[in-house]
Amino acid sequence: MSCALGAGAAQAAGNTRHDSFNLAKKILLQQVYHDHRTTFYCASHFGTSKQLEHTLYSPLKDTSRAYRLEWEHLVPAHAFGQSFAAWREGAPECVDSKGKSFKGRRCAEKVEMLYRYMQSDMHNLVPAIGELNGLRSNYSFALLPGEERRFGVCDMEIAERKAEPPPEVRGDIARSYFYMDMAYPGRGIVSGKNRKLYEAWDRADPVNGWECERQRRIAELQGNENRYVARACEEKGL
Repeated sequence: MSCALGAGAAQAAGNTRHDSFNLAKKILLQQVYHDHRTTFYCASHFGTSKQLEHTLYSPLKDTSRAYRLEWEHLVPAHAFGQSFAAWREGAPECVDSKGKSFKGRRCAEKVEMLYRYMQSDMHNLVPAIGELNGLRSNYSFALLPGEERRFGVCDMEIAERKAEPPPEVRGDIARSYFYMDMAYPGRGIVSGKNRKLYEAWDRADPVNGWECERQRRIAELQGNENRYVARACEEKGL
């Protein structure tokens, strides 16, 4: 699939329906993943209680977060958040009850509607093992040398402030990055170097039935589609 969608793509709108991250997570759990209760990495099972059952994944630490479902931004909030002045520098409205100024995510949430829409965009959110979500942090995706296995037989690697995902989700990641870069232009989401990597991942890991169904469900609930996924699904008849 070509990653060029034509001149009109630059005008494509992102999420403009939901500006609450908490609401987005509830919608995903109840209406998108209600019959596909497996995490994005490592295929751990979750139910309505948000507790995880692992088959491939071995926790690094036996803590509650290792067995807790969380919703991960594939494009980290930190990556696009820093494009907002309120995140970098704060804003006059960002003062706490003690008169102390604050910035970062909390300030961007308070004063930037576009940031809230981006943070709540369900096309960029996936169910993840809490421990992995924390370890991945805001690291970018990359190919790492060697094949270190820190998480049992799950093929997820995190080192040197980079994360290498399992091959079977790399295309999903690429198409999420392309979508976010197109839907919210000027936010520096995909660099020239990373674009080549993601184009390779897009080719190596094409869309499957679940990615297509997930896209359709989110598009209906959120009001806009991931055109990269939608077009690829149409081409494959999925």
